[in-house]
Amino acid sequence: MTAQPVARPSIVIAPDKDVLAAAIAARLISSLADAQALRGAASVVLTGGGIGLGSLRAVAESPARDAVDWSRVDVWWGDERYVRAGDTERNETGARAALLDQLPLDPARVHVMAAESAEGPEAAAEAYAAELAAAAPAGADVPAFDVCLLGVGPDGHVASLFPEHPGTQDSRPAFAVHGSPKPPPTRISLSFDAIRAAREVWLLVAGPEKADAVALALSGEAGERQIPAAGVSGTERTLWLLDRAAASKLSL
Repeated sequence: MTAQPVARPSIVIAPDKDVLAAAIAARLISSLADAQALRGAASVVLTGGGIGLGSLRAVAESPARDAVDWSRVDVWWGDERYVRAGDTERNETGARAALLDQLPLDPARVHVMAAESAEGPEAAAEAYAAELAAAAPAGADVPAFDVCLLGVGPDGHVASLFPEHPGTQDSRPAFAVHGSPKPPPTRISLSFDAIRAAREVWLLVAGPEKADAVALALSGEAGERQIPAAGVSGTERTLWLLDRAAASKLSL
């Protein structure tokens, strides 16, 4: 995959997680509407976790959500837990309950990572990589997502790219993750290269337990293998959206 230019990160700090979720929702609605005005369609990569799902609930509650033509939005996922369909562990399950089932989406444009089946996680990852390639422009492996949302773990992981885990060196657009240090152990994840194809990458972080990871990722002192959050960026914009607790160890 061709190397992409790196956008220097910007930092926005909200007073608490509820205000942060509302702010993320407002930005997302505006960004998707702007993308549709420019290109006729829009795409977003979703994440799970507390602030990720809280932001989707805030989109659902926003009267401005109808500024987006949701039938022309492609929905992707940055990672997924390889468990049975409908399991509450799945990011898809949470996203549908929080927002997606309330929107007039085109089902063909909701790109779900496969649930647990007899075919196995490797086949599921290969199928997702093929779906990404089918939506990509000529010469690319993945689409240029308009917005890629990522949560950040206390260890600095994003998607299912964990510190010092083999996945941090996997260049396939999507791949199976085995032996995840955070359960469930089997997952599917986008790679660094796939994430960095996005026009904008937003890192959504709330809570004091994330403060060390945020500070280290933004310090420039840790590589992507040690702190995966340090290794993601958008081609046009990289945005850290934090609550005050998550930003508490930054030197600003």
